[in-house]
Parts: sequence; C-alpha cells; structure tokens
Amino acid sequence: MEELPKCPKCGSEYTYEDGALLICPECAHEWSGTQNEENSEDIVVHRDTNGVILSAGDTVTIIKDLNVKGAGFTAKRGTAVRNISLASNPEQIEGRVNGVKIVLLTCFLKKS
Repeated sequence: MEELPKCPKCGSEYTYEDGALLICPECAHEWSGTQNEENSEDIVVHRDTNGVILSAGDTVTIIKDLNVKGAGFTAKRGTAVRNISLASNPEQIEGRVNGVKIVLLTCFLKKS
C-alpha cells in the first residue's frame, strides 16, 4: 500500500483517496493528488495546547499566569485574547492583553 501525503492545511496523517482527490477527514480539505508538494510545506499550522487548529481572528484563553517582559504586568490565567493574529512561527501568536499587543506562545493557550 502506498504512503499518502499529509494534509497540507492541517498536517493530519489520516488522509484518504476519493477518485482523483485526496481528502482530510479532520479539516475537510480536498486537494488534487498531483499538486506540487513543495508548496504544501510552506503552510504554517498553529495549534493550541490541546492540538486544536488556530486561525486568525479566533479567541483564545490563557491557561497560565505569564509575566510580560517590558510591559510590567502579568497576563492572568483565564484572560480571553480576542481577534488573534498568526505569526510566521507556528508556536507564536499575537494578541492584545490589557491594551498592549504581545506575542504569546501557543503552548499556554486554549481555543475558546
């Protein structure tokens, strides 16, 4: 049995073939099996601490008190960060906490 490529959108390894298309059961992304695989590696997928995929504009909740360097305050556990923006690093997002735009690590966040 041949090895099917991972989903270029979410990185899931559970893809399957349906005719000429490859389908991801986790995010419902469909793509042609003849697509250039070099382009699929450029996609950055951001995931929260539970493995849920994050998108720009989502709302996340901080799960641990975080000291914000340079701003002089602590981002408290349970704080909702609305309308996030994604960074080029899959382990970081940007959002506003107490009116200050900061970089947050995705390992300390969960999607709301």
